[in-house]
Amino acid sequence: MKTKPIYTTLIISICFLLTSEILTAQNPSVTVNADPKIDKLLKVKKALEKDNKLGDGYTIQLYYGSLNQANEILKDYRFSFGTWPATIEYETPNYKVWAGNFGTHLEADRALIEIKTKFESAFILKPSK
Repeated sequence: MKTKPIYTTLIISICFLLTSEILTAQNPSVTVNADPKIDKLLKVKKALEKDNKLGDGYTIQLYYGSLNQANEILKDYRFSFGTWPATIEYETPNYKVWAGNFGTHLEADRALIEIKTKFESAFILKPSK
């Protein structure tokens, strides 16, 4: 016996209505109770990454030698290139000027090409922690 098309359409319509009713009734909402210390930790982490104190990235060394000359190089770098942060690091008996904190060697290579236009002796290094 063949079912009539009207019954098939009616059954499909009822199934559709029941399914949509069940799906709309299950409207989940999620409430996250985050510790306020998480925001402070994220700010500290960003500051450490910015200052090359954290991470497995690469940096570019511009100079090593006396403190006075390192300060001059740092000032000159900041005047010429504001794109990447730079710091002076001390390693007995020299001061080093490091620029940038790059996640990959390719990023460091791209920056080095630009930096070498002003600082010819600059090179990429991977600082140890």
